[in-house]
Amino acid sequence: MTSIALRMPPSQLERLDRFAGGLRKGRDEAAAQLIEEALRHEEFPAVEFRDSIAGRQAYAVGSGLAVWEVVMIAEGYGLDPCQTAAHLGWHESLVNDVLRYFADYPDEIQSALAENRAMKEEDLRTILPPGRWIDTR
Repeated sequence: MTSIALRMPPSQLERLDRFAGGLRKGRDEAAAQLIEEALRHEEFPAVEFRDSIAGRQAYAVGSGLAVWEVVMIAEGYGLDPCQTAAHLGWHESLVNDVLRYFADYPDEIQSALAENRAMKEEDLRTILPPGRWIDTR
């Protein structure tokens, strides 16, 4: 791996350190992650990165849906962007961008899909806020 040196104002360095601490990573690793996320966002403008209960994830911009959730919906439509966009009430270009991201980073998204599919009711009860559970089976 090649390294680079960056000059940063102290306030920016403090923010980077806070970000790194939240990820439980070192400064260099956190900076590399932020650069990677920014480069991905540049390539796929409809995808941004956010913290979630499962860690940092790619999300569809302007929505509450992670990319893997959009892909899960799209799978129900044979990965057809037009039908998926109609289902979500989104512009087709947004869905196209998200599906292009999936095509370039399939392992990341398939891993999240597999994790979701392996989730059991007991797991959900521990991570979701208390509430009334309705059996829909």
